[in-house]
Amino acid sequence: MRAFLDANVVFAGARWRGEARRCLVAMARRKVITFATSETLGELRQLANELAYKCPNPPFMTPEWYYRKVTVVSPAPLGKQRRDPKDDPYLACALAARAQAIVSRDEDLLVLEKPFGIEIVTPRELLVRLTRSR
Repeated sequence: MRAFLDANVVFAGARWRGEARRCLVAMARRKVITFATSETLGELRQLANELAYKCPNPPFMTPEWYYRKVTVVSPAPLGKQRRDPKDDPYLACALAARAQAIVSRDEDLLVLEKPFGIEIVTPRELLVRLTRSR
């Protein structure tokens, strides 16, 4: 499955066991192909720097692993702004990558349901879909 994982899902997976971690495991097993843009990777790097000070315990997985595994694309033009302009980079990345899903827990994204034909799902929903597609 082609997907975009938002920054909070990536870092939740890096730090704690749970659904977000299992999404990263699916990525490592090549069941999920993930995409990012230079802007979304910049957001990840900024969040990594902030979390390094707030959460001194090292994560289970380093962000560098994710940076090496993700496929970088140029963002697609979106036209008019969505509900929350901060989510536009995620939508632009997923659209450019022809992703099937954006994986997030962000309510502003989740309420969009299926913009541009791209499903917005939680980590749990992604895992359910991967299980069904076996």
